[in-house]
Amino acid sequence: MRDIGDVVASRQLNTIDGGVVSLPDAHRLAHLQFRRFAGCPICHLHVRSVARRHDEIVAAGVVEIVVFHSDADSLRKYQSDLPFAVVADPDRTLYNEFGVGSAFAAIAHPRAWLAATRGAMQQRSLTAGVGRGEDHLGKPADFLIATDGRLLAARYGAHADDQWSVDEIIGLATRFSADS
Repeated sequence: MRDIGDVVASRQLNTIDGGVVSLPDAHRLAHLQFRRFAGCPICHLHVRSVARRHDEIVAAGVVEIVVFHSDADSLRKYQSDLPFAVVADPDRTLYNEFGVGSAFAAIAHPRAWLAATRGAMQQRSLTAGVGRGEDHLGKPADFLIATDGRLLAARYGAHADDQWSVDEIIGLATRFSADS
């Protein structure tokens, strides 16, 4: 697990659309979020809420980077239309580095079941959530990273639908922008 104040090593991450994103970003705060698998209905619901308000997040001085533990080809089927960087990490290199894990608790919480149902209805796909060969027990995590790589805030989800809302992302960005 990462602690507040830890420094994240600079790196370039390859995105599923063939681009590259810097972590940390030299000019903006970085919201690094770890999701589950490519067709995860809970993740679908959450990343779409972030996409709808992407302009507000950018206006708050934040670059959005979303990591999935699926391969890039699988992600392109479900996540290629997002307006921010999507990174495939099938070997879980970043997951391991940031201490983002899996547990039965990820799917045992009633809120996760409700979100999965809502997400599946929104996806209009009964097969997307199956994710054959994928880890369905993954937990989400959120990190806010300063331009110098310092970890400003972190949240390790207790279950699959336990992540920062867009309002929380913007609130944290506003707080840490005011502190600098």
